[in-house]
Amino acid sequence: MAIDLVIRNAFFPGSDGLTDIAFANGRIAAMAPRFVCDAPEYDAGGRLVSGGLIETHIHLDKAGIVGRCALCTGTLAEAVSETSKAKAAFTEEDVYARAAGIVEQAILNGTNRLRTFVEIDGRAGFRSFDAIKRLRADYAAAIDIEICAFAQEGLTNDPGTEEMLDRALASGADLVGGCPYTDPRPDDHIRRIFDLGERYGVPVDFHLDFDLDPAGSNLPLVIAETLARGYQGRVSVGHVTKLSALPPEAFEAVGRSLAQAGIAVTVLPATDLFLTARATTYLVPRGVTPAHRLAELGVLTTISTNNVLNPFTPFGDVSLIRMANLYANVAQIGTGNALEAVFGMITINAARLLGLKQYALEVGGPATLVLFDAVSGADAVARLSPAVTGWKDGRQTFLRPAPRLLFGQSAL
Repeated sequence: MAIDLVIRNAFFPGSDGLTDIAFANGRIAAMAPRFVCDAPEYDAGGRLVSGGLIETHIHLDKAGIVGRCALCTGTLAEAVSETSKAKAAFTEEDVYARAAGIVEQAILNGTNRLRTFVEIDGRAGFRSFDAIKRLRADYAAAIDIEICAFAQEGLTNDPGTEEMLDRALASGADLVGGCPYTDPRPDDHIRRIFDLGERYGVPVDFHLDFDLDPAGSNLPLVIAETLARGYQGRVSVGHVTKLSALPPEAFEAVGRSLAQAGIAVTVLPATDLFLTARATTYLVPRGVTPAHRLAELGVLTTISTNNVLNPFTPFGDVSLIRMANLYANVAQIGTGNALEAVFGMITINAARLLGLKQYALEVGGPATLVLFDAVSGADAVARLSPAVTGWKDGRQTFLRPAPRLLFGQSAL
């Protein structure tokens, strides 16, 4: 077998010492210390190698619109309202351009797979959906993009949206998502989203329980529908900030129910911190669900970006390493093992949520990987270590040269 490239001296989690990784025809042909061949080489210099970072919950269609919106209260209701006004004026080219900028930034930060929600309703039409489908094809050499046809502003209260979601699923969407807290009939909303998922045999993903009032949760119905329909392992929920307001006993009971139902949970630290607890004047709650505590109860948990530069989150650089670090700070996590688990929430756990069959680096698997300027996942999270370079199916997709000081010995 002809070897195309060998990455030398990479640190592979769980290995003893450094490892060489050989590529052939877009696959990993060998993984061994001091692999012998005369192919071109890249010296990893002891850096951490990973299958790459994975966004499980991001909104490419409405990124970068903060300048078009008025931010006065900083509340969830304001964010939904302002974005609704703005998206009525979206064009396909506008969405494509803004989303492409975010995707390129994500790639440079080490992300090579993502799930994006795309709003489809009477205001957005199919303009955003068509733009993101084009983007998915155009950037396929560097990143895999999964599209969730999403009802942001309700379903039962928004005539025509359900039929539009159906059409999107028939023409390229990978899954369907709902937002019951914006619907006056959240129970019907949840059941109809499940119905669409079942009709097309695709997963479902809900934005859920996005406030800090422990009462009125829609999570029990999502759990019940998951079990009744045999949808275990195919349901995920984002935000669920109500869980952060529960006492330990109640939290553990919900966590065990989620684990039993095989429902994955994604926390969105930047958005959840920005939008929740706006009425609190002192000792402001963090409003971020403790994903690490859910993980201890057997729940599959991930961390993701959600929004970038819009009314939901008026900042961001699409760095999952930064998001993991933010979560670790908020959750007061500092030990090596716990930080390693946080790194897992943007890598291994995220791959499981997306149902990826080939993510782990192994002989015969795809030559898709990223190098980080770190010696472990915990180190990457603690030091906000940047991605250095990456490959997808054996092809190098980005390179970020190390910065240099331009004075004294360091400049030589």
